[in-house]
Amino acid sequence: MIHLELLIGFLKVGCFAFGGAYGAIPLIRDVVLSYGWLNDEMLTYMIAVSESTPGPIMVNLATYVGNSQAGLLGSVIATLAVVLPSFIIILLVTALLKAVLKNPFVQAILRGLKPCMIGIILATGVYMIIRNGIVIRDGVFLIRPLILTLVLGAIYFGSRKIRKGGISPIALICLSAFAGIVSYAF
Repeated sequence: MIHLELLIGFLKVGCFAFGGAYGAIPLIRDVVLSYGWLNDEMLTYMIAVSESTPGPIMVNLATYVGNSQAGLLGSVIATLAVVLPSFIIILLVTALLKAVLKNPFVQAILRGLKPCMIGIILATGVYMIIRNGIVIRDGVFLIRPLILTLVLGAIYFGSRKIRKGGISPIALICLSAFAGIVSYAF
């Protein structure tokens, strides 16, 4: 039964995830929480781990959730289910690419999807900042996560003013890891 649930759940994610992994995080959150595979805190941690490990976030999350729920077979099923729709769509698009992209209706759909994806990605980022930057434990407001979030945000946006492309994502991830180690180790 769990194998079928993993297949159906991650097929939903694979079929309806537009805009890349960051746009898919709300959908992954809904599917994972609705099936009860992970709680919200564990899912947030897994998103962070999936962002810092090689490979697409959706695939990393699907593999982890599948493995945690049904072992090796579950991870294979979940991973295949999340990538299968994209694989089939890419095969179809490459076969029909020239005719489809010239169609004005397809162009209008793609132009309409861009602002939607920007909104979804922005909402996900704001949700994660609020959820992880503003932390209250045992009735006490923890200032450290908020300060880390603000400092890293200032570095990111400040670097865009100094350098044309800003700080590289890899450098920002390494800096974030170092800042987290330094601030939480003491």
